[in-house]
Amino acid sequence: MTTEPDLLPPLDNAAIERLILAAGGRDETLREAVGALGVRQVCAVLADEVAFRAEVPVMDLMDSPVQLQFDITHDGLRVPHVIEASHGVPVHLFAGTAEHAAMLVEYELTDLVHDLFGPARERRSGRRRTVPRFEEAAARRPDLRILTVTRSAHQAVTAVLSGIDKPADLGALAVRYYSDKWGGLHWFTPHYERHFADLRDKPVRVLEIGVGGYTTTTFGGGSLRMWRRFFTRGLVYGLDIFDKTVADQPRVKTLIGSQDDPGYLNAMAAEYGPFDVIIDDGSHVNAHVLTSFRTLLPHLNPGGRYVIEDLWTAYSTGYGGIEGTTAGAGTSIGLLKELVDAIHYEDHSGPEAGAEPGFAAANVVGLHVYHNLAVIEKDRNAEGGVPAWCRGPHPGQFATPPAGAQPSATPSSATQSSATQPGSAEPAPGSDRAAG
Repeated sequence: MTTEPDLLPPLDNAAIERLILAAGGRDETLREAVGALGVRQVCAVLADEVAFRAEVPVMDLMDSPVQLQFDITHDGLRVPHVIEASHGVPVHLFAGTAEHAAMLVEYELTDLVHDLFGPARERRSGRRRTVPRFEEAAARRPDLRILTVTRSAHQAVTAVLSGIDKPADLGALAVRYYSDKWGGLHWFTPHYERHFADLRDKPVRVLEIGVGGYTTTTFGGGSLRMWRRFFTRGLVYGLDIFDKTVADQPRVKTLIGSQDDPGYLNAMAAEYGPFDVIIDDGSHVNAHVLTSFRTLLPHLNPGGRYVIEDLWTAYSTGYGGIEGTTAGAGTSIGLLKELVDAIHYEDHSGPEAGAEPGFAAANVVGLHVYHNLAVIEKDRNAEGGVPAWCRGPHPGQFATPPAGAQPSATPSSATQSSATQPGSAEPAPGSDRAAG
């Protein structure tokens, strides 16, 4: 295998976001963006994205890697890469060429950008070129039958191209990237898939508070990688009080700061927001949860989602919660109860009715609560209250039947009386029984 040194600086998230936005527009806009960003730099981002999205190969017939040649072409330039696949482990990516590659996969650059970062579309045939090279691959393993090598190459190619062609199940992604949002501790991913379905195909910005790994600086970021794979057109930011730059990668950036510091949160959101999704999986200290929500809600785009995880701490005094069966003010669940009232501000009564609504009241339109998870929907909450003429009791609403009134006939007695003469068990004339 011949490798090429990586001498060009990688594109940052701002540049990648420009590429994502261009992928949703006209081809000439995309070509202009590629020219401005640099063809080779864009190819490096695309190849990395292909390798990242590739499924873990199942290649149980071979005990050695299978190499695939993955080339990207643009205006006469060919940028070669090698993807190496082994059974049961993520694929590896190299810049360069492989003499014994089992298959050549070739993409024109703009087609690959559309497939990776463009809006969802029906995958047309003919958008890539594939050239089998099974004999060359079998030359590396003369001890194996060529059919064994061919089958393993099929498995490797399927793992790589499936990452381009089909969306991934969020629960499976959580398991793959070691996120605790599915399996064992929590069962959140079905709720996330439901509430994020309309955002999945959009160029979103996602902020997750809490990167994972606790105090260590060499571990964490499983959920960030999961969100990168789920939101294929999104940028993902992770906030933690510890240095988690080990989790940084294309479309993923970690930030260091406290979720309990409004000044920092506002400055951070001004630089990297506004966001479309905010997920609080941070300290779970109730006071911190409230501070983050009240500070960051203004930095959430209309139509966005704000998620609070681990609501159980509302009942834990160690996290500033309240011991007992009812969580009150100052807790995450107390906040949710307040939001129920706030959503209905236009229907309030009494001396304070009609007052100018607070920010949450005017901008929260939906609230979905599950076990240990709440999803809050932001948009303009101004549908109008119930008219005044509806607020009083309706005529007859509290009326009672007159004294001595007989109850209405039951369906069975009504049927019987209609089919018989009064005081007689004989069928009434014209009834079905008389006709029979």
